[in-house]
Amino acid sequence: MSDLATLARSATAWPFQEARALLDERLKGKTPDKGYVLFETGYGPSGLPHIGTFGEVARTTMVRRALAILAPEIPSRLFAFSDDMDGLRKVPDNIPNQEMVRQHLGKPLTRIPDPFGTHESFGHHNNARLRSFLDRFGFSYEFQSATDWYMSGRFDQALLGVLRHYDAVINVVLPTLGPERRATYSPFLPVCPKTGVVLQVPVVERNVEAGTIVYKNEDGSLVETPVTGGACKLQWKADWGMRWVALGVDYEMSGKDLIPSVELSTRIARILGGTPPMNLTYELFLDDQGQKISKSKGNGLAVEDWLKYAPAESLALFMYQKPKTAKRLYFDAIPRVVDDYLTFLGKFPAEDAAKQLDNPVWHIHAGQPPAEDAHLSFNILMNLVSVCHSEDPAVLWGFIQRYAPGAAPETAPILNGLVGYAIAYYRDFVKPNKTYRKATADEAQAFADLKAGLEKLPSDATPEDIQNLVYEIGKRPCFADLKSWFKTCYEVLLGNDQGPRMGSFIKLFGVAETIALLDKAIAGEEM
Repeated sequence: MSDLATLARSATAWPFQEARALLDERLKGKTPDKGYVLFETGYGPSGLPHIGTFGEVARTTMVRRALAILAPEIPSRLFAFSDDMDGLRKVPDNIPNQEMVRQHLGKPLTRIPDPFGTHESFGHHNNARLRSFLDRFGFSYEFQSATDWYMSGRFDQALLGVLRHYDAVINVVLPTLGPERRATYSPFLPVCPKTGVVLQVPVVERNVEAGTIVYKNEDGSLVETPVTGGACKLQWKADWGMRWVALGVDYEMSGKDLIPSVELSTRIARILGGTPPMNLTYELFLDDQGQKISKSKGNGLAVEDWLKYAPAESLALFMYQKPKTAKRLYFDAIPRVVDDYLTFLGKFPAEDAAKQLDNPVWHIHAGQPPAEDAHLSFNILMNLVSVCHSEDPAVLWGFIQRYAPGAAPETAPILNGLVGYAIAYYRDFVKPNKTYRKATADEAQAFADLKAGLEKLPSDATPEDIQNLVYEIGKRPCFADLKSWFKTCYEVLLGNDQGPRMGSFIKLFGVAETIALLDKAIAGEEM
């Protein structure tokens, strides 16, 4: 065992905990008979890839990487599986040619013409969007299509297994259904040879030896069809359990809302003679009101929303942190997560190898995070934009290079990116809500004393020297505590109710510029 693998045995980061459990409990330290460990993520291609898709693939990839450290001799694969043989139940709101698509409702997504006119079918279009989405972030995966697996016959043996164990399978599902649905339920959904629609019809006869079922069509006629070769697909829970067995899935994550489905699919997989995968149940994302995020409601953030204001690595950190805890996924989370990312990145080079394995950036960057000093926090950059009243990157870099002479857009790509993100976030969220207030008499006196202190500081005063001065002013009796003093600075000088570490900000903005700002506050002028 390598030194790194030895350290990984005691790493506390959750991907290593998951990978150890997978290795020890399921794999028993050995390569599966199929020759590799299979990780799977699922995708419903009736809509476009979304932030949950990113989170599931990113988190699964983190566990896969951890396993590669613990057991480098065991190969692994990641399948991104698209349920593209599902029948389309409603027309999405965000596509063109909706009337054309409406004429094909009920058909598998891969048999519906592409409303965008760019691909063989609607399913192929959305599958291409999924692959492009995952490729954009550099994920290592293998795309798999349900249509391909069903039509090629690679699911045939597992489907015949469902037919053989038909009664046992439906007895798992029936108790979870209402009386009306229970009366007609079958795990098999025939694909009508005339219309191409995926039918939800009662099965009246089964022929295990022939591998067929007889169902009552909507017109009352009886139709016999094979369960193999793509002539039928399975209902969701049976489909998931069957897929686990057919593919030999070893590990798959899913959201808290799918716990009942996991439980039923697990029982079905065992009925079929397979071993269900290890599963991590992650908590759901919440919107700014604490409600579950829903694609149909549109009450959450899209990946594109996040990436407009922050780097992809910060989104990966958001997904990494406490996957089993519900988190608010909204715009106001972005600045904090970006600064958390910068903090973890800054700590990494000085940490020993064991600590590095528990640092989130190890998992975000596959053990090779960039070695670059970010110089400034995202919070400070946004406040600089605010006080400068400028959205010109060149103006901001003028302040930055005075604070960090060695930094430049060409040599500090992380910082250069953050400048653009800070401008965008300020323009869309901070600027519209800025509200300055006038200083009280006591506060104006405190600002006057701060000004006097700044004028006495040497030109080479450090951010810490300035911070100590700010602290001293805040200890006055007119302020209940330091927190109220800092809040005064933010509200009067910056127009916000929260802000940066003042010592670092003043050093960045400039002592002379800060004194000019204080003069306005003391005089009660417009900021």
